[in-house]
Amino acid sequence: MATSSKADVNASDLIQRFHEDCNLRGMVSVMDYIYRSKEYCDFLDARGKNPINADKEDLKAFMARLKARRLKFKTIDRIYSCLSAFYEFLIIDGLVEFNPILPFRKYYLRRYKNDNDSEIRKLIGVEDASRLVNSILDSRDKCILVLLFKTGMRLGELTSMDIGDIDLDKGEVTLKFKKKRSNRVLFLDNEAITVLDRWLAARKNRKGAEDQALFLSKIGTRISNRSVEEIIEKHAERVGLHNPGARLEDRFTPHCCRHWFVTHLLRAGMSRDFVKELRGDTRAEAIDIYHHIDKKELRQSYLAHIPQLAV
Repeated sequence: MATSSKADVNASDLIQRFHEDCNLRGMVSVMDYIYRSKEYCDFLDARGKNPINADKEDLKAFMARLKARRLKFKTIDRIYSCLSAFYEFLIIDGLVEFNPILPFRKYYLRRYKNDNDSEIRKLIGVEDASRLVNSILDSRDKCILVLLFKTGMRLGELTSMDIGDIDLDKGEVTLKFKKKRSNRVLFLDNEAITVLDRWLAARKNRKGAEDQALFLSKIGTRISNRSVEEIIEKHAERVGLHNPGARLEDRFTPHCCRHWFVTHLLRAGMSRDFVKELRGDTRAEAIDIYHHIDKKELRQSYLAHIPQLAV
């Protein structure tokens, strides 16, 4: 794996240079790459190794450690994606000859994903969802939960929203363009409009109010995905709906709101085609692009079937 036999590689120096390289390349989520790479280097250091002389057994041991933390497949895959970028940098810097993550990820992560296909997301009832959102006093946190429940949008779609994406008069939100999403316009019922209106009024007095981001952090910047995860888990744990140390089906995460949205719309009798449209699923077959759904009819069906939370 290595072009150098040196065992005394300064991992901190490598991480610093990788950080500078990420910034030079204009990469997004730079700190995620740095955090994951540092975590990996610290793990190797405890084994008396470094990223230059690490081998397949070190990568397997690192994965075993990640699995022991009960991380989701997507999180583990993301970690190895970060490590792959780290090794690509080491190749460019002339420190290693090839990227060991590529074959490892292809073989081991595919198996790991198959092993986790049977994991079930936590599903709560309408009553528990109502109890959760009505236990929250902060207008921002309540609005975040209600929007996720009422629209089924993904976490990244929520955090990337700007104030201009909201139209309370029409009762709509327009999501940022993404290749994998077919439908960008989502509807709001009266409950969602109410909590959004309250948050927008409170937001005027929050730090960073001049920013375009819909949801702000405590320091006035656009709220991060991780912050939203922590907010939701905190409130869910407080009312007994989240167990941080348990199995996936016992934890309440932002994706559980999307699972709740789809499940309860189907249970309420909404057609599967309408639910798929609201989910924004990629149209899998060529003929799907010719299948048009009337927006007015979709809105009416949404308002008739979306569960009420008594907010």
